[in-house]
Amino acid sequence: MKKIIFSFLALIATVFLTGCGNDKVADAQNDALAKIKEQGFVRIGVFSDKPPFGYIGKDGKNEGYDVYFAKRIAKDLLGDENKVKFELVEAASRAEFLVANKVDIIIANFTKTPERAQIVDFALPYMKVSLGIVSPDGALIKDISELKGKKLIVNKGTTADAYFTKNHPDIELLKFDQNTETFGALLDGRGAALAHDNALLFAWAKENPGFKVGVEALGDIDVIAPAVRKGNKTLLEWINNEIAELAKENFFHKAYDATLKPIYGDSVNPESLVVEGGKL
Repeated sequence: MKKIIFSFLALIATVFLTGCGNDKVADAQNDALAKIKEQGFVRIGVFSDKPPFGYIGKDGKNEGYDVYFAKRIAKDLLGDENKVKFELVEAASRAEFLVANKVDIIIANFTKTPERAQIVDFALPYMKVSLGIVSPDGALIKDISELKGKKLIVNKGTTADAYFTKNHPDIELLKFDQNTETFGALLDGRGAALAHDNALLFAWAKENPGFKVGVEALGDIDVIAPAVRKGNKTLLEWINNEIAELAKENFFHKAYDATLKPIYGDSVNPESLVVEGGKL
C-alpha cells in the first residue's frame, strides 16, 4: 500500500514539475523581445549564397534584399542597424535554427507553407514568389513533361524539392544543400535543369549567359515571410507591427530599388515580387 501511495505521489510530482518546465519555456518565449533588448543585438538567420537576396559581398559583408530588411529591423528595434548578428543558414536548416534557439528571426527567403507553419510562426509576408525552371539555351526546358528521363536539380528542404517530390515523383531529383552546389551542378551539366524560386532564377540567368528560365511560373503563388520560434508571440507581434509601419514609407519598394533592380533592370515588374504591409 505504501509503495502505491509513493508511486502516486511521485507521478503527481513529475506532472507538476513538467508543467512548471512548460511554463518556463512559455515565459522564455514571451520574454524573447525583452531578452533581445537586454543582450543588445538581434540574431537573424540569412543566406550566404543566394544573391541578390542574401549573400556575402566582395568586402566580406552580408548583402542583399533580406539583409537590407534585417538591418532595418535592428535599427528600429535596437536603435542601430549594426546591432544584428547574422547567422548563415542553408535552406534545409532554417526551421532547425529557430527550434534550436540559434537565431531570433529567420529572414532567408523563407516561403511560408502549411508544413513549416506547424514548426515555426510566420510573420506577415514581404514578398511573393512562384517556382521556376532554368536550363541551358541549347536544351531549353519549356514544360515539365520535357523532364521525363532527365535529372532535375533542386535544393534540399525547399518548396521546389517538396513540389516535385509530391506532384512529380517520376522525375529524378538531384539534391544539394547549398545554392553554390546546386547551380554548380547545372553549370557542370549534371542535370538537365534546375528548379528554384523564379525571382532567384531570373537574376541568376541574367548573370549567366547561355541559360534561360524556360518555365517562369509553376504551381501556386507563395509568400515569403520572416519566421520566429513557435509561440514567440511578443517578437512576432513586433515584427508584424514593423512590417505594417514600413509599408507607410514604401520600404520594401525602396529595398527592391536598392538591391534587386540593379540586377533585374526593367526585365522584372517589382509588383510581381514586392509585398507592402503584408498585403498581396
